[in-house]
Amino acid sequence: MRKIQQILFAFLFILHVQGQVTKENKARIIILATGGTIAGSGESSTKSAYTAGKIPIDNLLNAVPEMYKYADIKGEQIAQIGSQDINIETWLKLSNRINQIFENNEADGIVVTHGTDTQEETAYFLSLTINSKKPVVLVGAMRPATAMSQDGNKNLLDAVMVASSPESKEIGVVTAMNEEIFAARDVTKTITTSTATFQSRNFGPIGLIYDGKVSYYYKTLRNPAKKFNIKGLKTLPLVEIVYGYADAKPSAIIAAQNDRAAGIVYAGMGNGNFNASAGKALENASKNGIIVCRSSRTGGGRVTLYNEVDDKALGFIVADDLNPQKARILLMLALTETKDKTIIQDMFFNY
Repeated sequence: MRKIQQILFAFLFILHVQGQVTKENKARIIILATGGTIAGSGESSTKSAYTAGKIPIDNLLNAVPEMYKYADIKGEQIAQIGSQDINIETWLKLSNRINQIFENNEADGIVVTHGTDTQEETAYFLSLTINSKKPVVLVGAMRPATAMSQDGNKNLLDAVMVASSPESKEIGVVTAMNEEIFAARDVTKTITTSTATFQSRNFGPIGLIYDGKVSYYYKTLRNPAKKFNIKGLKTLPLVEIVYGYADAKPSAIIAAQNDRAAGIVYAGMGNGNFNASAGKALENASKNGIIVCRSSRTGGGRVTLYNEVDDKALGFIVADDLNPQKARILLMLALTETKDKTIIQDMFFNY
């Protein structure tokens, strides 16, 4: 009997030690919730109508117990809104909190639950302001949590896998949706309702999540070590986006100038082009100290210097392959440091 007790004790001790080792080996992940469709709730499981951001973080965590197999997880509510209402104040709060977490060694990785409408913008902003290469994974859903075919739980599980994977070391900020991983700089929402909405038209996903495994295929080189310092900032310089189209009038450009915008991103036709009246208004804005950045409404490709437009003569810069909404973010942050157009243009070619 004594021998059996000894064997049983030894067996339980081994299990206890293994449990401790497993726990110690788990990544520490903090999930920062901002709301969005992933936390959305509707009256019907089969209808599309819902209210974003209704479900608190604790409920989201309880709905996906499987993720605790991969990481030690804590949750924190940063905001509880639809991402159409994300603003600069929330960006600054979120970025400062993430920097604080990493500075204090509170976590090995972070997951941010976020609505899809502006997820690409938040991801890019964080990639420019987070002073760590530890993984920050943005995740959301295209269907609310109450929908019959909701995608949020699987996406959240995948995001935790990405954030806790050894393969994600020094990956920086990414999005993880629909079993695909995209670099924050390159990803964009491309379809209004499909679960496959997030794409990188120029480069594709950098990795995949499938059957519990995270696999990477390449990493972006546009991830400079120097980040923008936002500590202490309450807001950012005003930068407006003006959309180009056939027979466009200059009124929106003039309005931005009257609002004392520090910068204008022109979402031009084709290779960032504009008609004569818009071009004259942009030139006048540039002469009055506003930084004018040519981007494109096409959704893919680069805007190049000195093709049809004499950027040097007009005092313009170009967005390279950043879409208008991301060009705005980089220009806002650049303007916190300088108004030198040469330096800002170099940022667009490197960030």
